[in-house]
Amino acid sequence: MNDTVTFDRIPAATDATGALVEIEQRVLWLSTAMIHHANRIRPNPSGLKVGGHQASCASMVSIMTSLWFEQLRPGDRVSVKPHASPVLHAINYLLGELDREYLTTLREFGGLQSYPSRTKDPDPVDYSTGSVGIGATAPIWGAIARRYVNTHAGGRAGTGRQYSLVGDAELDEGAVWEAVLDPSVGEIGEIVWIVDLNRQSLDRIVPHIAAARLESMFTAAGWQVITVRFGHQLESLFQLDRGPALRSRILGMSNPEYQRLLRCSAAEVRDRLPGTGTEAAAITALIRELDDATLLRAIRNLGGHDLDALRAAYAEIDDNRPTAIIAYTIKGWGLPTQGHPQNHSSLLTAEQYQQLATELGADPGDPWAPFPENSTAATLCRAVAGRLTRPRTEYGAPPTVPDDFGRTPSGRATTQAALGRVLLDISRAAPDAAERIVTVSPDVSSTTNLAGWLNKVGVWSPHERHDWFADDAETIMHWREKPTGQHMELGIAETNLVGLIGELGATWSRWGHPLFPIGVLYDPFVERALEPWSYGIYAGGQSILVGTPSGVTLAAEGGAHQSITTPSVGLEQPGCVSYEPAFAIDVEWALLACIGLLGREDGKSSYLRLSTRPVDQALAAIPADAAARERRRRQVVAGAYPLRHAEAPEVTLVGMGAMMTEILCAADRLADQGIASDVVCVTSPGLLFEALQARRGLGAGPSWILDQAFPAHRAAPMITVLDGHPHTLAFLATINSVRASALGVTTFGQVGALEDVYRYHGIDADSIVRAALDLVD
Repeated sequence: MNDTVTFDRIPAATDATGALVEIEQRVLWLSTAMIHHANRIRPNPSGLKVGGHQASCASMVSIMTSLWFEQLRPGDRVSVKPHASPVLHAINYLLGELDREYLTTLREFGGLQSYPSRTKDPDPVDYSTGSVGIGATAPIWGAIARRYVNTHAGGRAGTGRQYSLVGDAELDEGAVWEAVLDPSVGEIGEIVWIVDLNRQSLDRIVPHIAAARLESMFTAAGWQVITVRFGHQLESLFQLDRGPALRSRILGMSNPEYQRLLRCSAAEVRDRLPGTGTEAAAITALIRELDDATLLRAIRNLGGHDLDALRAAYAEIDDNRPTAIIAYTIKGWGLPTQGHPQNHSSLLTAEQYQQLATELGADPGDPWAPFPENSTAATLCRAVAGRLTRPRTEYGAPPTVPDDFGRTPSGRATTQAALGRVLLDISRAAPDAAERIVTVSPDVSSTTNLAGWLNKVGVWSPHERHDWFADDAETIMHWREKPTGQHMELGIAETNLVGLIGELGATWSRWGHPLFPIGVLYDPFVERALEPWSYGIYAGGQSILVGTPSGVTLAAEGGAHQSITTPSVGLEQPGCVSYEPAFAIDVEWALLACIGLLGREDGKSSYLRLSTRPVDQALAAIPADAAARERRRRQVVAGAYPLRHAEAPEVTLVGMGAMMTEILCAADRLADQGIASDVVCVTSPGLLFEALQARRGLGAGPSWILDQAFPAHRAAPMITVLDGHPHTLAFLATINSVRASALGVTTFGQVGALEDVYRYHGIDADSIVRAALDLVD
């Protein structure tokens, strides 16, 4: 099978294109005028650059006009290239989805965002974009999320294509190819990428961007490739007797040489275009027959600006596999700045703006004027608006999640193992909630203790596959792939994992079907995934990210696998609650609380940092009285709890996660020396910081946890200890303004036995005792 379709023969423009051309020109004008108004007309007292990308918008105008006004169906979703956001707003305005008053608010506080935003823009936006490479891949995970909802909720999410409008420079991002190459993507046929091949970056014409290389990369990943190179005007010239010579000459040009022709007068084109090769005479004779206007139109007639060529490309899409449409375009198409190497952020001057208005028949004094009511263009806009109308999404309430299973863990256990145990307990105690859980991991299901859960719920796949090891007695983890499965495993690419859980976590708002996505990966790689996960939260995706194992406690793995800065994620990441539980019961209570935050309008994402260190569960000292147990649970969920109270504390020892064993050991040793200490176990630094801010009038959250975990009348010099950077807990000393010493990890780790590694970083019991003695003395 030939995986690449190249349109070398395009039919002449049809009559149906006429109204589209009028809309296309209006979209070009509106997107340009929005940026012009924001920078040249709207008052700017600060004098700071407002910005915008008129040239990047112009290269997408034809593609987006053709897509919206001829191709899209109500169930389709589109991720728009970040710099083309004004084009999206212009189209939404013409379709009646955006009020005229917003056209003057681009990049203004409370107005249209710099880049498309699902949660902040006033008009319909399917995917938030802006972080290069992340928005492009989101529709891949959106397609999988739609299929998952359909297999678990009886087709509730409907059908439709998932389009990504991608700039060619965006394909430099590794995240793009991580997604394209994931084996699970090859059978998702509703994915369509349209690559805006304008061959320019921010500063220059890129000499080495070639469609052939991109074609081969997509083809190797199993994608269908459709290349839209030339429009019908150039193609008609290629059919003439001397046409093959012209075609060969244009295809043989470097990107910069071709782009330079776009800046030339007709006379200069006649001089430069033939070149110096053997076919120069034939090309000269061919273009001699063309008048100047025709010659200039033809040299700029690339497929990405030819509505008929685009229409033909869409007709060839194979919905049985992903498709990449590579459309040749001109950056700044139709603008006085078209093809200029530095037009990326350039703005039209007042004179150029007036020139464009004249060429497009627009009125700079009334730039937002609609089409006449009974015009063909207005009629088409109304028809398209009606065709694309989506039913209102009714947000379904997520199932109730229990607070406490009522059991008390005993013996020695790890917080990582507790994760798998809690998931199994949910499936027994709360099956309605368990049905909404979907776990995702990058090839680490067994090593992160998900094996039991995976065996119970199975692996999700669009189609059922035979398990050839089902009858193997030595196979402990069974890989049963079926449409009703609730676990997904991707390749080793953390960016893909968080992209997927972000889209799974947005199903409540897209289709009214809340899911509880939980992504599990090694904690050292959380930082690699943090930026795309943060972007998913920004876009409205609610999910739980579990990092395990974590810290230098993973001693035998050495510095490469020892996380240092991840404990502060919850302090710094908006829309996210974080927990680092010390005991198995803390995992249960925290995880149940996190699940309860998902799938709702006021929901939040969560991050749990777990450990592989076995801990004596008796150290948790869980109250036997029901009321006292519930009080402890609320404290765990709120961020901290007092674990030991001395009669007259001389020092407060504060620990988190795996460090509680060392903290308690140090407390016993200090007591032997006659030094009484309170012990506080922190479960969420972020929630404690929010409580402190609220107490100071800088937030609206509750602050009661500070009074229970750090009461003023028990204030004493404080030691904070964690398996991570000490700044995470250092702020706690400001609650009661006490002297403090913050212990933690500030250097790259070392391989070794646990006691050696702890001693190396100064977080062992000896170090805690010495720090306490220093403060007490």
